[in-house]
Amino acid sequence: MTVLAITTFYFLAPVWWLVVASTKPAGHQFSGSGLWFDGFALFENIALVFEAHDGIFGRWMLNSVFYAGTAALFGTVISAMAGYAIAKYEFRGRGVVFGAILAAVLIPKIMFTLPLFLMFNQVGLLNTPFAMLLPSVVSPFGVYLARVFASQAVPDELIEAGRLDGAGEFRIFRSVSARIMAPALVTIFLFQFVEVWNNYLLPAMVLNDTSLQPVVVGLAGWSASQGQIPAGTVVVAAFLSILPLVVAFLCLQRFWRAGLTAGAIK
Repeated sequence: MTVLAITTFYFLAPVWWLVVASTKPAGHQFSGSGLWFDGFALFENIALVFEAHDGIFGRWMLNSVFYAGTAALFGTVISAMAGYAIAKYEFRGRGVVFGAILAAVLIPKIMFTLPLFLMFNQVGLLNTPFAMLLPSVVSPFGVYLARVFASQAVPDELIEAGRLDGAGEFRIFRSVSARIMAPALVTIFLFQFVEVWNNYLLPAMVLNDTSLQPVVVGLAGWSASQGQIPAGTVVVAAFLSILPLVVAFLCLQRFWRAGLTAGAIK
């Protein structure tokens, strides 16, 4: 119990400090009691964040929502179809394909950043949203999770019944299998959304235009601005940047909890 309490404090203390610091008056984020409230100026601080640099923070947040939401949506669809096909269809080279997907899961994505930069530079996609979206819609872990869930949760008899009723393969997937796979699909969506939202290196390399950058890259620039943006403003902006993730997890938690146990029980 003691170890659990210490671990919980270790992970929650920085978040709690961020919440408390965001409510303190401007310029007092690093003074007084670090882990307790000292005045309440949250709304004034939020106004300062959205006024800084002509309101660029709002643009960064919209960019992040667009990149993460679009990549997570298309990535979930691709992962669902690929994982379902590997789980339910017999074809030559299926084991090799699945082995390649497992290998891709083990390779850190940071290793692909430089090759992607060189490729996009050759085809003229640097400083465009496609440079961020194209690599982000592919999720080897999502394909793996979809494959595991489909193999365990979608009965072969149900697919055969759909075929006997005259339904095509895509209609069976869309109307029957995808509904059963919903918990796994929500989990894939959340993981993909969080991964793209927190991705720093790829957009930092392929997006030099400030108006196209996501909030993670923008905040890093503010933090390194050598005092041009007050440190307290950066703290409040960091607090605002995590709110969409919290909202997403709270709204979809009943689905992703079930998805996390996909394949654990046969």
